[in-house]
Amino acid sequence: MTIRNIALTEKLFVLGIDGLDPRYSRKMLRENRMPNLQKFIDRGACREDLMLLGGHPTVTPPMWTTLSTGAYANVHGITGYNRQGSDLDKIVGNFDSRNCKAEPIWNILAENGIKTAVFHWPGNSWPPTSDSENLYVCDGTTPGGLGMGAATLANEFIMVADSKAEDITFAKSATEDMDKACIVKPEDAKAMIASAAEGSTAAVKNVSERTNLVIDYHDGVNSVNIPDQLSAIISPIIEPKNWTIAVPEGAKEFILVLSKGLLRRAGLILPNEEGDYDKVAIYKNKKSLEPIVILEEGKIKSQIYDQAVSFDGETKASNYNMKLLNISKDGTHLEIYISNAMDMHADYIFSPKSLFYDIADNVGYIAPSSYCGNNDPKMVTECMLDNWNVVCDWQSAAIHYLMEKKGVKAVFSHLHSIDMQEHRFIRFMSVGDKEYQKDYDAKEPEMYQKFMDDIYEQADRYIGTFLHLLDEGWTVIITSDHAQVCAHHRPLLLCETRGVNVGVMQELGYTAIKIDENGEYAIDWENTRAVANRECNIYVNLKGRNPHGIVDPADKYELEEQIMTDLYSYKDKKTGHRVVMLALRNKDAILLGYGGAECGDICYWMADDYNSDHSMGLSTCEGDCETSLSPIFVAAGSGIKKGFKTERIIRQVDIAATVAAMMNVRMPAQCEGAPVYQILDREF
Repeated sequence: MTIRNIALTEKLFVLGIDGLDPRYSRKMLRENRMPNLQKFIDRGACREDLMLLGGHPTVTPPMWTTLSTGAYANVHGITGYNRQGSDLDKIVGNFDSRNCKAEPIWNILAENGIKTAVFHWPGNSWPPTSDSENLYVCDGTTPGGLGMGAATLANEFIMVADSKAEDITFAKSATEDMDKACIVKPEDAKAMIASAAEGSTAAVKNVSERTNLVIDYHDGVNSVNIPDQLSAIISPIIEPKNWTIAVPEGAKEFILVLSKGLLRRAGLILPNEEGDYDKVAIYKNKKSLEPIVILEEGKIKSQIYDQAVSFDGETKASNYNMKLLNISKDGTHLEIYISNAMDMHADYIFSPKSLFYDIADNVGYIAPSSYCGNNDPKMVTECMLDNWNVVCDWQSAAIHYLMEKKGVKAVFSHLHSIDMQEHRFIRFMSVGDKEYQKDYDAKEPEMYQKFMDDIYEQADRYIGTFLHLLDEGWTVIITSDHAQVCAHHRPLLLCETRGVNVGVMQELGYTAIKIDENGEYAIDWENTRAVANRECNIYVNLKGRNPHGIVDPADKYELEEQIMTDLYSYKDKKTGHRVVMLALRNKDAILLGYGGAECGDICYWMADDYNSDHSMGLSTCEGDCETSLSPIFVAAGSGIKKGFKTERIIRQVDIAATVAAMMNVRMPAQCEGAPVYQILDREF
């Protein structure tokens, strides 16, 4: 029987995990290491390969926007991690719903009386574009964890205490020798905080135009000098003095330093009954009667409430995670991981603002996320992975609170756990280009492959916390924006997200560089015919259109032809292989859902073996170690066939259409997709 105008479900949950790869997931499923995902598959419907055909470019803001609007990037207008600025070398952050030209499905649900929550959906959710009282929106201003950009007050670091230290010192790397560290002074701390703001996640608060030239392998996502450690504060261990409380016998004292030295807390190193030191108690000061937190070796503690000096110099209440990484039995050395500090009054990224305090009171304050470690297993596993375990638990609890206590019937959620952690090590998994690995001082590939397995098992545990929803009338769609590839060869200086890609374009004679009056690299506009900026875009430096244009509009078509021919002819000097998979004129890029007014004159994508993580390749790109750029799709629950495999090619633009059909509301105004009716348990 054909059913029309009847909702197939009354409760729908889009469970989004940034970077979740169907190809790598299949590898983990074969090894029985993602049992919860397997249960969703067994109880639901998907393709055999779990694939969702993604849009372009394969980067966070455009693809989450496509998932929620059912429109490709050339329609919704969010065409990259950044958008183009006023000049060809300028970029501006692109996590702003006001740049989106397409209607999101959650507005339609809310306006149809369905209480709807959007939980950290980066791209087109913030600020909210509907004033419906049925719509809750939690952040969306950046990737990473919820609030990582807008609500981060101070960056994560390692605190070291040692009996050999003579003063409180700062080290740029947690593995630096103590004798190389510099003494921390208040004036130095203020300067370090100001400097840290430039490259921190908090920098996203500044959405002004900026220029970033990727000149060589010291710039951009392929940089050989990405810091692989956290900074460290080193503090002396001494005998306790002048405490108000009765200090336990045998205890030792140190100073825990926050905000680069502007805030100092009193710490006691405590022995157990056997006399071995295994705990640390942190107090606001020596007059405090109760500790802020007691840390035990190897256990991460969350919801630690204190203060931080923010990047703008203001002292604010903040929430931390901390972990006593190790402590010597004789109490002469210890290391503590201290997370990002999160603003405990971050109601400015919640709508309504009262929702922030509802979640804080009932679940806890925003969990800090982490982005540390390349080559150090301690940093990757003991700090970053463990910190993301806290994020996963907090986010699951917050979403459950919205469902169970706030009466939410539709949830659109995003979790950045896989993508953010992968960026730190996925390039090292390959057994391909050995010189590429050597530049990064990479260890054995097997170690990084284990890191990868760990974060997929972590994601599976998170997925498992929602398995019960299938027995409670919910429909659950598990999906992602893109995945990440492990490149076989070192990616070239072309097609990356962070600004103007000078390398190959300079070599081909299209982009010229000079040294400006400040001794900095700048574009020599008088000799620059074209610029590659933002992922997949090449712009002709056109007279009458661009501020420094030198190319006559009559010559534009022929120049585009020459650039595309040169891109196809460009070969890797080591392998002799071409590095560009596809190059199209703007008007032709519409075939891939790209192009249009927000994109370059030429749109291009890198060949499979020369991609870096993601953003450079077609959504069908594959990499080493069973990685790919494809997003994933699995659906289960009310209205979905059980144990069903479809041969249909499911596209990202189909997700919003499927949600609309299942909830019996109209399609988003600009939607280009269609319901995945083959997986529905009734004819549609």
